[in-house]
Amino acid sequence: MKRKRIVVIGGGPAGMMAAIRASQLGQDVTLIEKNPSLGRKLLLSGKGRCNLTNTSDLDSFLERFSKYSQFLRDAFKKFFNRELMDFFEKRGLRLKVERQMRVFPVSDLSGSILEVLKKELRDNKVRVIYKKELSGVKIDEDKVKGALFKGGEFLACDSLILATGGVSYGFTGSTGEGLDIARKSGHRIVEVRPGLVPLETKESYPAFLEGLALKNIRLRFTDGKKHIVSEIGEMMFTKTGISGPLVLSLSRRITDWLDKDREVSVELDLKPALSDEKMDARLLREFGRNPTKTIKNTLKELLPQRMVGVFLMLAKIPENKNVSQITQKERKFLVALFKAMRMAIKGPRPIKEAMVTRGGVSLKDIDPRTMESRIVKDLYFAGEMIDVDADTGGFNLQAAFSTGYLAGESASLP
Repeated sequence: MKRKRIVVIGGGPAGMMAAIRASQLGQDVTLIEKNPSLGRKLLLSGKGRCNLTNTSDLDSFLERFSKYSQFLRDAFKKFFNRELMDFFEKRGLRLKVERQMRVFPVSDLSGSILEVLKKELRDNKVRVIYKKELSGVKIDEDKVKGALFKGGEFLACDSLILATGGVSYGFTGSTGEGLDIARKSGHRIVEVRPGLVPLETKESYPAFLEGLALKNIRLRFTDGKKHIVSEIGEMMFTKTGISGPLVLSLSRRITDWLDKDREVSVELDLKPALSDEKMDARLLREFGRNPTKTIKNTLKELLPQRMVGVFLMLAKIPENKNVSQITQKERKFLVALFKAMRMAIKGPRPIKEAMVTRGGVSLKDIDPRTMESRIVKDLYFAGEMIDVDADTGGFNLQAAFSTGYLAGESASLP
């Protein structure tokens, strides 16, 4: 049987896995990457540790995606979390499962994941070409014929897999040219928006707390009618607002509210393990231990030191006031602030700061059983350029690997 010439555009997780799978099936594979190296965005994932997947079962996994999650069912049935973990472990990389069932390499280095992928590309004799940027796709009678590159070069192929990513973290090379080319070839593109993105607040004081992480807290977002309550976890203040795992995971839903011109606010429960009554009792106990102590020094026992000044500013209580002088009204206000420190949400940060891209090639134009275009024969899509996105926790990377695997296998079929 004649080997098929398969060209994969994009050297991220989806593109590398597509190239690997096609080469495993004996095809002549060329992987094109416009950067001078592979996996630039992969190296940043999981804060440089690479949360490559999650051990949740299939149904729970799909629930972490947007409303079109069922589109991924076929890809996940073909190559899911266990298969992905086996892929790396069989190649000598040890993995570990942390809280919330997130999977990381034992090395805690994203580079460990990338090295396995690069070695597999070499072992399977995938031709990797760097610093070459796609400019178009040649199509004849609704069938792909090859890829066009800046400078006028043309590379013929039997099948073409586009895995160029979205538009988030553009400095890694995800600048959206693949989406433009998909649009020009007749595909519908769902408007791109930021996903897993920090949120800006109308209040300016987060700038004074920039970089401060709050652990074991809970967030409650509201638009006045509906409420979203987070799990207990971690949040971080930024120069313009809030970020961290709790914020990023819920940012998609909050952005949807904001898109509908809703007024959105967030309440920080700094002591979710304590009821209002128990919080009040805790304050009384702290006040009683040393009545001559200032409120500022007392609150250092309950809050990060950097936060005390802002907290008292919001409570409108002088920092040097002795706790014995704190009125019942002031104490009740402190309790309310501990349980519901409120900020108004202005909007999401720009998409270039988002971890993932929402939107992309419409799922209506892609066959979920193969990742092949419904419009152009032998053209396939994989990874972030497809209109699917999920919460933090390894879900998005698994989707990239799974769609890449399926696209590579489908493109290899006679």
